[in-house]
Order: sequence, then C-alpha cells, then structure tokens
Amino acid sequence: MVRYRPNVAALMVNADGNLLICERTGVPGAWQFPQGGVDAGESMQEALFREVQEEIGIGKSHYEIIDQRDGYRYLYPPDVRAKKIRKHGNHGQEQTYFLCKLKPTAPPIDVNQTPQEFGAYRWIVPDEFDLDWLPLFKHEVYRSVMADFFGISLDPVFDP
Repeated sequence: MVRYRPNVAALMVNADGNLLICERTGVPGAWQFPQGGVDAGESMQEALFREVQEEIGIGKSHYEIIDQRDGYRYLYPPDVRAKKIRKHGNHGQEQTYFLCKLKPTAPPIDVNQTPQEFGAYRWIVPDEFDLDWLPLFKHEVYRSVMADFFGISLDPVFDP
C-alpha cells in the first residue's frame, strides 16, 4: 500500500502579483515554494502558518489565505524512497497548496532561519516559473498547481 505524507505549500504573492520562490540551501538552482510536512494533531492551516514562519520568517498576521486546493501527489524517486520510508513511513507526499497574499505591512522575507532550508529568495512573475528548477518527480504537481492557481501552462519535458 502506498502511503503519502501530508504536506502544505505556500504560494506567496506580493501586492504586485509576484510569486515568491526560494532556493534550497546546498542545492544551487533548485527553486521551490515554502513547504513542509504536517505534524501530528496539526490542521493544514496550522502547518502552513508554522512552515511559513520557520522557513521565511513571516508570521500569520502578515498574510491572508486567498485560496486553498488539495490532492496534489507525488512519489519519491526510487533512490530517495527507501530513506523517506525509514524516516516518515511514506512513499511520497500529498500536498495542500495555499495561495497567500502578503500584506503591505509585512516584514521582509528572511530565509536566514534556524535550521536554514533556503539560501536565497526572489519574486517572479508567475509565468516565469521554470520546471528545470525542480527534480523531475515534482514536475507534474507543479504543472497542475501553476495551471490551477494562475492559469499558466508549463511546458512538459520531453526526453529525446
């Protein structure tokens, strides 16, 4: 039986409609959205608030949730799956995405948190998102998320 770990992700947009992406520490060129696992007894929103605070230093009073969608799933690749099964008992993640609007009074994004998951961040126009920033096993989820929330079609990757 395939088991998925519950996970939340934040699509944080600013007043200009730009989307926050963060670069993984130790993985240059790997950009993603703030996200993380849901702890036992936590609601999805509670997990979102905790993860956003832990990863980018923004408290829940500094943004509002505009939309929420769930059911996005991916399996870990075989080379990672055994380690993840030992750590969490799961074969992949099932994600709930939250579209969040940063309030004008919010402090600047701060990726220098402990532990530090991101080394850098930037704001992009949503259609600038590039699937090459992600491992292949996450491509389909990101295609769906960008289409569902922003009406953007990310080109599928074709292997010759």
